[in-house]
Amino acid sequence: MDDSGDLMDVNTIAVALISVGGALGGTLGGAVLSQRASRAQAAEQNRRADLERQEIRAEQALQAKRDLYAHLNTSARAYRVAARDAVEAAVRGESVDPALLDAAKEAWAEQYSQAQMALAQDVLQIASALNRSLGVGYSAVKQLPSSPRLDEAYQRARTWFNGPLSDGVYLLRIMLRHDLGVEGDAHFEQTRMQMLAALNSERDSLAHALAAERSQAN
Repeated sequence: MDDSGDLMDVNTIAVALISVGGALGGTLGGAVLSQRASRAQAAEQNRRADLERQEIRAEQALQAKRDLYAHLNTSARAYRVAARDAVEAAVRGESVDPALLDAAKEAWAEQYSQAQMALAQDVLQIASALNRSLGVGYSAVKQLPSSPRLDEAYQRARTWFNGPLSDGVYLLRIMLRHDLGVEGDAHFEQTRMQMLAALNSERDSLAHALAAERSQAN
């Protein structure tokens, strides 16, 4: 009996099995690595897609804020100008179309109402103070025809619209720009508080004068 032939057959089979096993192992290993690479690639693509969506949402939110601020600023300026023009027309003895001032008042009220839901607290503080100031100015215009001292009333109204209220509209503008990150005054907070205090003080003085005038008329 020739054992060498049997041993050779066993060795041949063993080598074949090892070769098949190695090939299968290599194939399976390659498949696992390929799956891992595919999963990693998919995860990276998802991460990038999430970042892009976040950037798009952030840009859309910023643009919405810019639009809101632009409309708020524009309506505040238009309201002040309409009231000032009504005063100047009255000084010249010209007829005044009340619809123009009322339209500007309503446009501001609409923008302010929308802004109240979106403004940060410090911005809302300025917008709220300006809203009250515009309201007092509106009362000053409406009260002109019944004023017992017209010259004094005209001068008072002109001073208000060209001075404190003009500063108030400017304060809102720089506050909005500051909140958007385009106003870089290092002393902004101090300036803001000083201008706000001045606006509130002047508004209270005008409101008091108007109330006193109404009392005298009654």
